[in-house]
Amino acid sequence: MTDPADDELPGDDDFAEMLRRMLGGQGGIDPEQLRQLSSMGIDPAMMQNIMRQFQAAMSADGDDDGLDWSAAKTQALHIANRDGLGISSGARTEFDQAFALASLWLSEVTGIAELASTPHPITRGQWVEATLPVWQELAEPVATSISDALMAALESQTPEEMRPAIQGAGRLMRRMGGALFAGQLGSVIGKLSLEVVSGGDVGIPLMPTGAAAILPQNFADFGRDLEIEEDQLALVLATRELAHARLFRHARWLRLHVISQVTDFARGVHVDTDALEDLASRFDPSAPEELKAAIESGALLPQRSEAQVAALTRLENLLATIEGWVDVVTADATTRVPAADRIAEAVRRRRAVGGPGEQAMASLVGLELRPRRLREAAAMWRAVTDAVGPAVRDGLWDYPDLMPTAEDIDDPAGLIVRLQARQRGEEPERDAFDDALAALLDEEAGADGTADESPTGDESGDDGPTGPRPV
Repeated sequence: MTDPADDELPGDDDFAEMLRRMLGGQGGIDPEQLRQLSSMGIDPAMMQNIMRQFQAAMSADGDDDGLDWSAAKTQALHIANRDGLGISSGARTEFDQAFALASLWLSEVTGIAELASTPHPITRGQWVEATLPVWQELAEPVATSISDALMAALESQTPEEMRPAIQGAGRLMRRMGGALFAGQLGSVIGKLSLEVVSGGDVGIPLMPTGAAAILPQNFADFGRDLEIEEDQLALVLATRELAHARLFRHARWLRLHVISQVTDFARGVHVDTDALEDLASRFDPSAPEELKAAIESGALLPQRSEAQVAALTRLENLLATIEGWVDVVTADATTRVPAADRIAEAVRRRRAVGGPGEQAMASLVGLELRPRRLREAAAMWRAVTDAVGPAVRDGLWDYPDLMPTAEDIDDPAGLIVRLQARQRGEEPERDAFDDALAALLDEEAGADGTADESPTGDESGDDGPTGPRPV
C-alpha cells in the first residue's frame, strides 16, 4: 500500500528543477522546499550554505575557464590595506631623495640607462595592484589544473541517481575550484605585501617593466634588527631596486625569459588525483576549509618530475645570474655608504632562506624561488668586471645568447678569456666543446653522404661546420 506521505515527496523531475532554480540563483528555498528536503534526509541549512557557495561562484566575473581572479584581488587588498593606506610626507621625501642619489651613483658604475619613469615609494595596496597580473600569470596553470581535477573528482563522487539532476553543474563546480584557489592566491599575495620591501624583492619581475618602488610601510621591519641608520639603508635598497629595474628595462627579452621559465615549470605540475578524490569524498561546499588548507599547503601537488627538477635548476641559475649582477653593481655604486657591506649581506641571507616570494610559489605552484647560486654568480660578475670593465660586462645582457651560462658561473675564467679575446678583435680559441661538436656534425654529415675529405672543412681554410662558440 502506498504511504500518502510519499505523494508529498518531490520526484526526480521536481528535485532537478529545484536544483536548477537554486543553482541559477532564481531565488531562495521556500519553507515548503525546506520541508521536502528534510523529508529526503537532506539537511536544509547545509543545502542553503551550499547554494550560497554555488550561486556566488556562478555569478562571479570569471573567464571562460571559470577562474575568478577578482576574488584574489579583493582578498589581497583586504590584507594589504588593513593597517592604513597612506605614506607620510616625510617618508615620501626620504625615499625620493634616496632614489635620486642612487640613480646618480648607478650611472657612475654602469652604462645601462636610467629609467624613463621616476621611481617612488608605494603602499602595500599599490604593490598588490601592480604585481597581481604577474602572480595570476604564474599561478594560472596550476589553478586550472586544480579546478579541472576538482570538477572531475566531485563528479566522480556524485551518486549515479543524482547525476541527471546536476547536469550542467560541472562548469559551476569548476568555477568553485577556481574561486577557492583564487582566494588562497589572494591571501598569500596579501601576506607578501606585508613583507616585501621593494618591487624587485622576490627576484622575479613582478613590477611593470621600467618601474621601481619601495614600500615604506615594510622598510622599518627590514632594518629593525640591523642597527643601521635608516638613511644608509634607504640608499642601498634604493640603489638595488634601481639596478634591478634598469636591467629589465635594458634587456627587454629578460622579463619574458624569466616568466616563461616559471610558467613552463607550472604547466608541468599535475594535481595528486588520489589525494583530491579522497578530499572530494568528504567535501562539504558549505565548509571548504579542508580543501583550502590542502591548496595552501601544497598537499595536492605531487613530487617533482625529473623534467621539473631540471627546469627548476635552470630557473635558479637564471635568477642567480640576475641577482648576482645586481649585487655587484649595487656594491660598486654604494662604496660611499659605510654600512653597505652589512646591508648587502643581510639581503643575501634573506634571499638564501627563500625570501618573501618562496612561500607563495612553493605552496601554490610547487616552486621555490631561491637563487641558490647567488654568491657564485656574484663572484663571476665581480671577476668579469675586474677583467674587462663594466661596458663589456653589461654588453652580455644585449642578447639572450650572450648571457652567461651555468658553466660560466662554475668557470668564470673561460668566460673572461673569450671576452678578452673579443676585446682584442680575436676569435676565441677552439676548446673541447667545439671539437666535440665538430666531430658530431662531421659524423652526421658523413652518414648523409655529404662529408668533405677533411673532417673539419675543405682545404680552403674555412672553419668547417662550426664557427666560433657563442658566448
